[in-house]
Amino acid sequence: MENKIKTREEIIKICDKLRKAGKKIVSTNGSFDILHYGHIKYLEEAKRQGDVLIIGLNTDDSVRRWKKHIGYKDWDKRPLNNQTARAGMLAALECVDYVNLFDETDCLKFVESVKPDVHVNGSEYGENCIEAETVKKYGGKVYIIKIIEGYSTSSLIKKIKDMKDD
Repeated sequence: MENKIKTREEIIKICDKLRKAGKKIVSTNGSFDILHYGHIKYLEEAKRQGDVLIIGLNTDDSVRRWKKHIGYKDWDKRPLNNQTARAGMLAALECVDYVNLFDETDCLKFVESVKPDVHVNGSEYGENCIEAETVKKYGGKVYIIKIIEGYSTSSLIKKIKDMKDD
């Protein structure tokens, strides 16, 4: 599974080879902190959009900066699982071909390096997501997946906290 975890330089070379071989590259990104059913269904649907699925995974510092940027109260306590564990869990999934850790607050440099044919996002971000312009610049499209209600890391954390209070 560790052989699926690649540096940005390795991902750029892999994507060049895949494009030359006529493969359709799909990307998505996120922190994937507590892997759950919603993530699995999302990643399986993402993989069906092409031949190769590459995940951009926020580093621990990147998760905290992003969560703070979007206003999470508990941003300084996230992620719950460190980047090594999160990357390993994703790499263990059959539908995931490669994982690339990125340390930027947003994923634009990751998307720029992959130049995906399809970039997948959840419905909470919509087609006008921050990645859209970069994806379209290289001829790609954004594919939106409807999020399964009740399956999010934040909702799981809330359930666990609520159980503690009982």
